[in-house]
Amino acid sequence: MELADKAVGLLLTVISLSIFTYYTFWVIILPFVETDHFIHNYFLPQEFAILIPVFAGMALISLLCVFIGFVMLKSKKKKA
Repeated sequence: MELADKAVGLLLTVISLSIFTYYTFWVIILPFVETDHFIHNYFLPQEFAILIPVFAGMALISLLCVFIGFVMLKSKKKKA
């Protein structure tokens, strides 16, 4: 079981580092590259660099609020 946990941890670390590297290159370095360069074909338009994290954050906060609401309702039912 310990080996499986390490494999999952390594996989999550690699995925996180890949996303971080892609996003950092997209937001910080790509604006300084000429617009007709072929590297622009691998990235979304710059507007999405702001929209994707905003919507992901809103979804995370919404799911967190729903989870807290369910926990509060469940604990209230146990007391009654």
